[in-house]
Formats: sequence, C-alpha cells, structure tokens
Amino acid sequence: MTTVARSTALTVGVVGKGGVGKTTVAGLLAGAWAGQGRAVVAIDTDSNPNLGLSLGLSLEDTEAVPELPRSAVVGGGGGLSAAELVERYGRPTPAGPTLLSAIKVAQAGAGCTCGGHATVRSLLADALADVDVTLVDMEAGLEHLSRSGGTLAHADLLLVVCEPTRKSVVTAARTAALAAELGIPRLLAVGNKARTPADEEYLRAALAEEGLAVAGVLPYEERIVAADRAGDLGIRAPSPAMLPALEEVLSAVDALAEDAPA
Repeated sequence: MTTVARSTALTVGVVGKGGVGKTTVAGLLAGAWAGQGRAVVAIDTDSNPNLGLSLGLSLEDTEAVPELPRSAVVGGGGGLSAAELVERYGRPTPAGPTLLSAIKVAQAGAGCTCGGHATVRSLLADALADVDVTLVDMEAGLEHLSRSGGTLAHADLLLVVCEPTRKSVVTAARTAALAAELGIPRLLAVGNKARTPADEEYLRAALAEEGLAVAGVLPYEERIVAADRAGDLGIRAPSPAMLPALEEVLSAVDALAEDAPA
C-alpha cells in the first residue's frame, strides 16, 4: 500500500452490530494504516477485549495489556497527558499499532463500565501530537452512543461495519441517527463478509437507500475463519483478494477527512 501523507491527526470510531466482524475490520484497518508508515494507536473499548488478537498478539499477551485506569483524567490539574497514558499503558503489536485496553470485565458484579468510557472520551479530547490515526474499536451495539457526552464525542469519523443482512443495515441506519445527535461530523459504512457480487450489490444499494455513504465492501475471507478456529487470529497482512477493497476504504476515509472543515 502506498503511503498517504496527512497534515492532521485523525480519530476514527469503529462500530457495528454483533457478529459483523467489527473487530477484525478494525484490526485490518489499523494494521493497514501502520503499514503506510503512520503512527497508529488502537483503543479497545470492548468489555471482552479481543482487538489485540486481531493485531497479532497471543491470547496471553492480549490479556496482559493493562487496563487504562478508570480514574485517569487527561491533562488539566495534574492529570497525565494523552501521550503519557499511551506510553505507560500502551503495548506494541506485531501488526504495527500501539494497543490500549480501556475496558475489561473480569468478574461478575463488577459494576458499570462508564468510568472506562469517560477515560477514553477524555483521552480523545486531548492532543496526541505524535499519533497520525487513533482508532477506537467500540463494543457491539448502540448503548455506547447513548451515554451523556458520548464516548466518541471527539471522533472525527465513525465507521459502521455491516454484513449483507437487513438487520445489519437497519442497525447501521440507527447508528447514523445517534451519531448525528452526538455531533460526530462524518460517518461511512463499511461492508464486510461479501461472499458474492450479489452480496456487495445488496450492501451498496441497501445502505444507499438509508442515505449512508459506503467506503467499501470487504470480501468474506475463509482464511480468517480458519485462523480463528486454529487460535491464530493475527491478520499480519491482507490477502490479495482483500487488498482492493481495503484500499478503497482507506482512500474513502482519507478523502472524507481531507474535505473536513479546519
């Protein structure tokens, strides 16, 4: 992939209905941006964190990534800066991005994860001067968009991952409405798991009917399923079949970001 120079940092939230392959897509995109020579921080806000696996870490190493302290306050009166939080709690991954784990439910009755979401919101509000792309892999569903202030209130762009089903498209439309209420300025849909040209055609048409712009449609990858079953979830590099669609998504994100008002 060719390197695309950017003059400003970009914060991207990745959301979607459960089972659409959201975390796999987040890992592929983060790794692709890192492969372009960009400094990438990937933040896992799922209470069952798996993004580290998609970025090439073992299960043991993924579970060993320290959770961001819920009491952390970025900047201001003596709090750590965003850069300091990344340096202290971030872990390098084989795919290239630095991984942060924001939320982890390790025991029953542990209580609300609101503190972790507030920490991420604070982190995104601060300046990460040395980071080109901050990617936030959100928990499946819509609940995180309903919080007061919103975890992704400071995101530049929301990517909604969809598979070729009506339920997935409906969820994407609902997500778009909530994102608009939160004030997230831009949203793109990313199709995933397209097995046939008919799947891709359906996704593009159905999402367009909902008024959603489509960044690209990624093909179904049997090797990802096989890797999952074998316990090797690290997607070190996209397959040749996936490259054109992945390039399309990256180009669409960059074009939308470049057109954003200063």
